Amino acid sequence: MGAEALRALLGRVRYEVLPAKATEEKVLAHVPRDIVVTVTASPVKGLEPTLGLTERLTAHGYRVVPHVPARLLRDDTHLKDVVERLRTVGVDDVFVPAGDADPPAGPYGGALPVLRRLDELGGPFAHLGITGYPESHPFIHDDITIQAMWDKRAHATYIVSNLCFDPRVLGDWIARIRRRDVTLPVHVGVAGPVQRAKLLSMATKIGVGESTRFLTKHASWFLRFATPGGYVPERLLDRCAEALARPSARVAGLHVFTFNQIAETERWRRALLDRLGG
Repeated sequence: MGAEALRALLGRVRYEVLPAKATEEKVLAHVPRDIVVTVTASPVKGLEPTLGLTERLTAHGYRVVPHVPARLLRDDTHLKDVVERLRTVGVDDVFVPAGDADPPAGPYGGALPVLRRLDELGGPFAHLGITGYPESHPFIHDDITIQAMWDKRAHATYIVSNLCFDPRVLGDWIARIRRRDVTLPVHVGVAGPVQRAKLLSMATKIGVGESTRFLTKHASWFLRFATPGGYVPERLLDRCAEALARPSARVAGLHVFTFNQIAETERWRRALLDRLGG
């Protein structure tokens, strides 16, 4: 990828973090205020840690995007309470995945009914994100996931792609959704410079969060992190050059899965910008 295009992407990043005990301190210490922070939600711990961290980081001046998985919402009253709580602190951007809670906490088995209900509530958020799956979902056929994006497109404003380590697959997926007239901008999901030992330690402490569940579903992905030299973020970005830089791809920026290695992720981004002359 040309240096200019890569610099632009690195200037439009979102850092995904998990709401652990030390997350707030790490974000304050290492993340500039102009970087959007997204906060995951765990099917084990529920929405409260996500909402609490969102409120605290917002008070510190960050633009925060909480994850509100449909399957964690107990009922319509719970959804309204979540909306009110987030709007009170000025949140205007929410990411709505289906989530992994099994069984669901309430009546919402997927994201679409929640998105429709938010419309009925007057569209309280200016921005609504949904999930995209460049690599096959472990339980859902590719055509169904793309159809789901089509169904949600009238309610959402952007897509966040799940992790993908194959530049060809990523490029093909972007082309496929555009051929299906899914025109929402895409934030391309990229793993940060993950260290295996720290990833295992974090996963043990956090439990089964949305950002760690993929490790059990996709063992081959874990091998990419575990193998020395097996995964380098900038190598993937460079190989995705054509797919990400093409105007028709409508890539809005990078969604970086930090796995709570927040300091390491920001050091990597700054070092790469320095090398690129940014």
